[in-house]
Order: sequence, then C-alpha cells, then structure tokens
Amino acid sequence: MNTLKNAKVGQTLKVVKLHGEGAVKRRIMDMGITKNVEVYIRKVAPLGDPIEITVRGYELSIRKADADMIEVE
Repeated sequence: MNTLKNAKVGQTLKVVKLHGEGAVKRRIMDMGITKNVEVYIRKVAPLGDPIEITVRGYELSIRKADADMIEVE
C-alpha cells in the first residue's frame, strides 16, 4: 500500500482510499482530501513532520500520522 507519508517532494499523486475511522476520517475529508483528488507534495519538514501539500488549489500541512491513512497512486 502506497501512502502519502511515503511520497517524495515534487510528486503529484491521486488519492485512492482513506483509511481510519470516525472523527479522524471526517477531519481528513473536511480538509478537502477525498477519493480521486490530486495532491501535490510541496515540502517535508526537516524531521519529516509535518508534510505540506497542495490540494484543491490551497496549501495544507498534515501530520505524518494522518498522511499514513491516505492511500495514493
């Protein structure tokens, strides 16, 4: 399973599936990360957390724990 956590800077990926349950999954979806949306990896912090992405035309920083729940291709 390829997740957003393993992505490299500069990649553009398509979200395949969201893992997780309840409030965590709902929070990720509320940020605009839903199935079939394209995500561009802008930057990764020096220690790897957080990851800055561009999704639906805006910039978003997410934690590695949340990025690990987002399956991409």
